[in-house]
Order: sequence, then C-alpha cells, then structure tokens
Amino acid sequence: MADVKVILRQDVPNLGSAGEIKQVAPGYFRNYLMPRGLAVEATKGQVRALESDASMRTKQKSRAKDQTSVVAERLEGQTIRIPVRVGEQGRIYGSVTNKDLSDALAQQADLTIDRHKIDLPDPLKSVGTHTVPVKLEHGVGAQIRVELVPEEESAQA
Repeated sequence: MADVKVILRQDVPNLGSAGEIKQVAPGYFRNYLMPRGLAVEATKGQVRALESDASMRTKQKSRAKDQTSVVAERLEGQTIRIPVRVGEQGRIYGSVTNKDLSDALAQQADLTIDRHKIDLPDPLKSVGTHTVPVKLEHGVGAQIRVELVPEEESAQA
C-alpha cells in the first residue's frame, strides 16, 4: 500500500516536528499518530490552513526567542553567591547541584530557571568562582558566574 501524507500537529521523535508534512505508512498513521492526535491527513484544505498558519507561527517563535534573549542577557550579568560549609583543607561539605543554583537564581536574581536547563555535568565541590552554562529555549544560551564562599565569609560581607 502507498504511504500516506500527514501533517504533524506535535513533535514526534524520529519523525519530525510540528507543522511538517511527512509520508508515513498507513498503519502507523491509523494506529499510532491519529488516535494520539499527533497528526492529521494532509488534504488540500489542511495544507492551505498549514501555510496560512506558518507566518503566524514564525512571528510567535521570533517573539519567544526575543524574550528568551532578554532572559539570557539578565543571566549573563549575574553573579550568584552561595555560602557553603567548609571543613579543614578548604573542602566543602557536600556539593552544589543544579537545583541549588536554580534556587539561588530565584532568590538572588528573581529569575526562575528550570534546573534541567542548567548545564552542570558534575556538582560544584570547591570554593571559588565557577562559570556555569545555562541552555534556554530556542537555542539561546548564557553563562552565569557562581561564587562558592565559606559561610563565615558571607556573614561578614
């Protein structure tokens, strides 16, 4: 049987993103995509509607990217100070994770950033200044500076 042309309504892993026209097997469309509302059959009317919505979607994406860029600029200028308990030989107790950084950003910079967007491969375990990348939506990224300071020092500052 011939493949069916469909318009994706949502992003589908290993197939495509929302708004794309793809050719799929009829069974895949009928048994998986259509019941879950992930795609509709690409009729002439549906394709016309998709093309008219494309310009509106482009404007929305550019507006969202602009807003994300503003957040990135605010992040770039931020230095987050996190007081940590320090033992002998300058080692800190525990570590600072991306959740701790997200909480500190909310408190100190009034920015709500999801902890999963903070790209911290390993927790921070040493006192000093660290640069941590943050990956925001629409391919926009930023770098924040994180200062881990001993608790006694932060009480004096």
